[in-house]
Amino acid sequence: MDEKVVSKMSEEDLEKYIEETFKKFSPGEIVKGKIVRRIGNNILVDIGWKAEGIISVDEFSDEEEIEEGKEIMVFLEAEESKDGIPVISKKKADFQLAWSTIKEKLETGEGCTAKVKKRVKGGLLVEVFGLDAFLPGSQVDIKPVSNFDEYVGKELEVKIIKVNWSKRNIVVSCRMLLEEQLERKRKEFFSKAKEGDIVEGTVKNIVNFGAFLDLDGVDALLHITDISWKKIYHPAEVLKVGDRIKVKILSINKETGRVTVGLKQLEAHPWEDIEKKYPIGSRIKGKVTGFTDNGAFVELEKGVEGMIHVSEMSWTKSITHPAQVLRIGDMVEVVILSIDKDERKISLGLKQTMPDPWAVIDEKYKVNQKVKGTVTELRSFGAFVELEDGIEGLIKNQDLSWTKKIKHPREVLKKGQVIEAMILAIDKANRRISLSLKHTQEDPFYKWTKAHKVGSTVKGRIIDMPSSGVVVELRKELEGFVPARELKQKGKIKDNYKLGDMIELVVKRIDQKARKIILSEKEHERVKKEKEREVYTMKKAPDKFTVKDIIEKKKK
Repeated sequence: MDEKVVSKMSEEDLEKYIEETFKKFSPGEIVKGKIVRRIGNNILVDIGWKAEGIISVDEFSDEEEIEEGKEIMVFLEAEESKDGIPVISKKKADFQLAWSTIKEKLETGEGCTAKVKKRVKGGLLVEVFGLDAFLPGSQVDIKPVSNFDEYVGKELEVKIIKVNWSKRNIVVSCRMLLEEQLERKRKEFFSKAKEGDIVEGTVKNIVNFGAFLDLDGVDALLHITDISWKKIYHPAEVLKVGDRIKVKILSINKETGRVTVGLKQLEAHPWEDIEKKYPIGSRIKGKVTGFTDNGAFVELEKGVEGMIHVSEMSWTKSITHPAQVLRIGDMVEVVILSIDKDERKISLGLKQTMPDPWAVIDEKYKVNQKVKGTVTELRSFGAFVELEDGIEGLIKNQDLSWTKKIKHPREVLKKGQVIEAMILAIDKANRRISLSLKHTQEDPFYKWTKAHKVGSTVKGRIIDMPSSGVVVELRKELEGFVPARELKQKGKIKDNYKLGDMIELVVKRIDQKARKIILSEKEHERVKKEKEREVYTMKKAPDKFTVKDIIEKKKK
């Protein structure tokens, strides 16, 4: 107001003007002030009083800016000092305002920001509205905390849960605020969510039977069978903790709070129109994913597997385990043999991708044909011989030798040996070829018996001496038998004969059916003696007698 105007006012009006112009404050109040200017370490603050108040720079925190014209709250300690200026304090105002806010937050339960200053025994020391507060370790988070040091310097949202006004103690909690937030989210989720909804969640834990997801505050189970259409053996094959994934709600129980979700349900069922995708007889490539004792699993696409039975792995070889032919991880071409959509089974063939060598077997091989092959396996009943890749024949023990009784083919053959054999029979239907080793050579029994008749004189080398007689070798791979009663020497055989002895014999009998040659040493001795007598008689006969006369006389 202009000074001339003031000079003309009455005393009563002047007092009224002064009263209206200068506010009335009482000590202990918090009033609003405005920074006028800074003088050194002192700040002049106008609170609308007769004079400006002064506060120290130290009453401002490091983060606060000191600008002219900025409004601040101060505590009026006294109307005026001995110098006639109001006594004010920003720190005391901040303290009282903080306590007032803390009281309000405690009553309303609202959250507020706290800055972690340091780690202390049992928890953390935090600053709330400029005041120190204690955050217990159990209240830092919902889940247990292993390292409290990582929180130092960070700002946290807390809830004031306890205040001791007299001791100026403040206790805060993050956990309670988080739990309240989660509960609100749970209520909101169960009020809106329904089966069939697609939601997003975070994988929080993986177990053998599935994975637990956090649907922003609501736990849900993703069972292993609902992770993938493809068969998996552990959820970790597809998921890892921390993954953020979309899932479909399969079931929801608002009373128990249980939620189950599915991942594979977001994709079309791979078995839909399976017959159209994989026509019978079609060829397709797949990956070998696993073995059983009787076959191998092949993944045709994600969620679709077929099986190759061991019987469908080779046209010619006898496969007893899939590992003989395949390895896990192999990419193979297979033929679709059959599809059972209801049972979700696909039968696959591996051998069908290759030509069947048995289809033209009768064009390449004939009965009585001599062939070369490699001995691949020796069994108690005979030897398998590979004629070409995928074609094997069998030589039975009885077809290994004309003369010897073979108990095991290793007596004659070795694995890996290349031999010549003759085809005895071809069974195309049952995929069998009968071979013979002995038929590649002339039958020594037949050849010998053709040259030697009953009564013939022969020599034999003793190769065995059973109690019933002796076995002699007449020629290579041909044996004859001399019964004990036909031996010249009487008594025990081993006392009179030894292995390797050459003895002279007479062919006593030939059994063509049993392929046996029975010999006699006695007969040979008898014939020998008779011849000797004849020679002696001839020497003693008169000159007028001829050999013819002697023979005629003998006949009489």
